[in-house]
Amino acid sequence: MLHTHGSNNPNGVTGNVDRLAMHPYFTFKDLVTVFAFLLVLTIFVCWFPNVLGHSDNYVPSNPMATPSSIVPEWYKKDVMLKSNLMIKYTLLFAGNSFI
Repeated sequence: MLHTHGSNNPNGVTGNVDRLAMHPYFTFKDLVTVFAFLLVLTIFVCWFPNVLGHSDNYVPSNPMATPSSIVPEWYKKDVMLKSNLMIKYTLLFAGNSFI
């Protein structure tokens, strides 16, 4: 039934006269969706630009102090060295288990 003539028509008719046309209905539906999205986007951008922002963006910065979120590079290297040692010990013990 799927590959017979007219089986892709939702009405189930085989004649060309009674078929539903795709162009005006689905094109209009897609255009309405695109314009609705653009309208919502325009409202957010023009009238409510700070709704999706983060409150930390409004805290005045201190140019003489480093933010607490910035970690020194030596600390990151120390953590990486510790993790590399753990990987080496894990591989050593896993390798010894096969011997």
